[in-house]
Amino acid sequence: MPADPVYRAGEPQRSTTSQPPGGSRASAIEVRRSARRRRTVSAYREGDRTVVLIPARMSEAEEQRWVTVMLDKLAAQESRKMLGDAELAERAERLSAQYFAGRARPASVRWVTNQNTRWGSCTPAEGSIRLSHRLQGMPEYVVDYVLCHELAHLLVPGHGPDFWRLLESYPRTERARGYLEGVVAAARLPHVPGARGERDT
Repeated sequence: MPADPVYRAGEPQRSTTSQPPGGSRASAIEVRRSARRRRTVSAYREGDRTVVLIPARMSEAEEQRWVTVMLDKLAAQESRKMLGDAELAERAERLSAQYFAGRARPASVRWVTNQNTRWGSCTPAEGSIRLSHRLQGMPEYVVDYVLCHELAHLLVPGHGPDFWRLLESYPRTERARGYLEGVVAAARLPHVPGARGERDT
């Protein structure tokens, strides 16, 4: 998928329209299927509706997943909010208090630009958490999930059952993981960072 996922494409083969999930600023979602479109998915605003362009052979389940992913991408682009390192550290402190009873206390939390196959990393011995700059502009609940993932590593280093049980305290874990999996698939990265068994998010 191109670096900018929001762009217009060729003529559709079939189109369906539905109402968006609660909270979307668009009044309707139009999904256009195209036989010429092989793998890429894109979306754009057209008046009061959101148009999502997908390959014609995509299943209904895949369509629903991609509509959610693309709505989140558009929302992130439209309300892009860049947190600095200080704000990121404050956010991590709030998340620790809310989901880990304040037990996860990072010494530093900062953005880095050298993590292109991981969303975040943690060095428990130093108490340092680093988030990939690629998360900037993504929905807040996704950034919060990655922060929670790394905060949980300050308490449980590996990805065993205890770690996943701890991370379940963050209620949007599955949705955030689904969003990131969609981003990875769209970018055709070699693997999904943070999958069970991986060392980092």
